[in-house]
Amino acid sequence: MNDAVRIERLGKAFRDFKLNDMTFSLPQGYVMGLVGKNGAGKTTTIRLILNMLARDAGAVHVFGMDNIKDEQRIKQDVGVVFDEVFFVESWRVSDVERALKGFYSRWSSMAYAGYLQRFGLAADKRVRELSRGMKLKLMLAVAMSHEARLLILDEPTSGLDPVARDELLAILRGYLSDGEKTVLFSTHITSDLERIADFITVIHDGTVFYTGTKDDLLERYRIVKGGPGDLTDLLLENVIGLERTSAGFSGLIAASELRHPSARIVTEAPRIDDILVRISAGDGIRE
Repeated sequence: MNDAVRIERLGKAFRDFKLNDMTFSLPQGYVMGLVGKNGAGKTTTIRLILNMLARDAGAVHVFGMDNIKDEQRIKQDVGVVFDEVFFVESWRVSDVERALKGFYSRWSSMAYAGYLQRFGLAADKRVRELSRGMKLKLMLAVAMSHEARLLILDEPTSGLDPVARDELLAILRGYLSDGEKTVLFSTHITSDLERIADFITVIHDGTVFYTGTKDDLLERYRIVKGGPGDLTDLLLENVIGLERTSAGFSGLIAASELRHPSARIVTEAPRIDDILVRISAGDGIRE
C-alpha cells in the first residue's frame, strides 16, 4: 500500500509551543482525520506538510517525494482548503479562475465550470457576496479543478450549519469515488469524521497520541463509570481524564487495562469526542 503522505519524526519549535517527533502515514485512497484540541498542533502540521513553515527536524514525503526538494511537483497534485478564504473579496467567481489557473499544468476550465454549476455558484458573484458555505464550495471548486490527488482540509466546517456540513461530506464522497484520491481532514467536529474517516491521528500538545484506523481507536478505549467505592488503585493508576464526584467517577481507560472489573462498573464504547476530552483533561482529577 503506497502512502500519499508520510511524516517521520517531524519537529518544529516556537517560543511557547513545540511540535515534537511527529510520525504518521496516510495511505493513498483513504481519508484521515487529524484531531486534537485547539493549539495541539494540527494547523502547524499541515503548514509543515505544505512547506509553509520551515521544519526543524524530520522529513515529509508526499506521494514519495520530499516536500521541500519536490515542492513544485507536489503542489500540482495537492488541493488545499483552509478555514479562511484568501481570495480577493472584490473578485468575481470568474476572476478566481483567471488568477489561479496559470499555476496548474492540469487546470481544467471545463471542470471548474462544472463545479460552479453543481455548487450553485454564479460566475459573476463577487467573493464578498458569498455566504460562508458558498465560499467553502468555491475553495473546493478551485482545489478539485486541477486533478489534485490529495485534498488537505484545515477546519473547513468551522461555522457551518449541519446541512452545509452534510453537503461537504457528499462532495468529498464524490471526490473519493474513483478510489485514487486521498483526503487529510483537520477538524474539531469529530462527528463528521465518524461518518467519513478511515484513519485518525490524534495530536496532543504537539505529539502523536494515536495514529491508526478509526475502528481500532474506538475499540482500543472504553469509558468506565462507577460508584465512589469502585475506584480501585488499579483504576486510579490507569484511568485517563478522571472525573470524580460524590456520586462516583468516570474516565477513559485502555481496554487492555480493564481487567476483572467489579460487577458495579459500567463500561461503554467512546466516541472520538470522548477520547479528546479525556486526554485533554490529562491525569488530573476534576472535582
